[in-house]
Amino acid sequence: MFEITFADLRYRYRQFLIAVIGAGLVLAMALLLSGLAGGFTAEIDRTVGGVGAQWWVLPDNAHSSITGSEVFPQSDAAVIARSPGVTRAAPLVIVLQQVARIGSQTSNVEVFGVQIGNLGDPAVTAGRPLSGAGQVVTDTGVGAALGTTITVGAMSLRVVGEVTDRSMLGGFPVVYMSLHDAQALAFGGRPLITEVVTRGTPATLPPGLAASGNQAIEQSVLTNLSGAISSINNSKIMMWVVAAMIVAALLYVSALQRVRDFAVLKALGSSSLALFVGLALQAVIVALAAAVFAMIISNFMFGLFKQPVAIPASAFATLPAIAVVVGLIASLVALRRATGADPAAAFG
Repeated sequence: MFEITFADLRYRYRQFLIAVIGAGLVLAMALLLSGLAGGFTAEIDRTVGGVGAQWWVLPDNAHSSITGSEVFPQSDAAVIARSPGVTRAAPLVIVLQQVARIGSQTSNVEVFGVQIGNLGDPAVTAGRPLSGAGQVVTDTGVGAALGTTITVGAMSLRVVGEVTDRSMLGGFPVVYMSLHDAQALAFGGRPLITEVVTRGTPATLPPGLAASGNQAIEQSVLTNLSGAISSINNSKIMMWVVAAMIVAALLYVSALQRVRDFAVLKALGSSSLALFVGLALQAVIVALAAAVFAMIISNFMFGLFKQPVAIPASAFATLPAIAVVVGLIASLVALRRATGADPAAAFG
């Protein structure tokens, strides 16, 4: 039976190759969708981790969310810095969804106002760090070259440095500026901040403030994106279904073409189970070949999305198992054609 199965694969290799490519492209999209969902986690992990803090102090009613608009006086930062257990503290101003103009182009950005030389001031990958007002360090996703001037709100700022992999909320790049500039942009120059970040655990805090760890901050941001993540995961499941349908269609057409072969095999004593095993083996081979093709081609498809794509290792590890399940389910479509073949047809 196995020899017949492999002989049929060789004989109909063009049909099977088309199915491998078609199902492989669909499975590659499923991998990329896993990467999109994983990208939300990866980008906020890089951006929050890049601040270099252990704790974030925010208003109680912010509920660990750095995407809100709750503010408090900058003077509280000095109080927190003197709290027992704190070795380093810095105020931050985070302003979301600002429009940056670069020449005739515009880009939506997230603004981080940082105290120069303190926590939150990014380590640049090109150019130089912030050294004063009127300057910005931008994520490469902004698309502004070093030395150019960008406009954020009513402020004109010169790009002095670049960072990589600093984005939020599905790929919106981060722009870093001085705390003073961010306060001028968001609060008309008033000494207000949106959070204080610390190294070391603050033992006491001013009234109305609460401390949250990096994990809580990241989870809060991801909660805001839960609808998008759920939609992506549902789309991924649909990709698996489409892949199963492609393999099933191939097997069904193949079974129609092999009805006389099945009749001969049954006349020679082959059981229905043996026929099904042969079909299932073909389906699994095609699905596994499609999975291998998907794992290769997905590495060249990242450019389809502007959002960060971070395919987790678990997705590559589970794809072969998913392919086997897809193949077995697809083989059920042709089962009736194989097992229902009349042995008498072999002599007709």
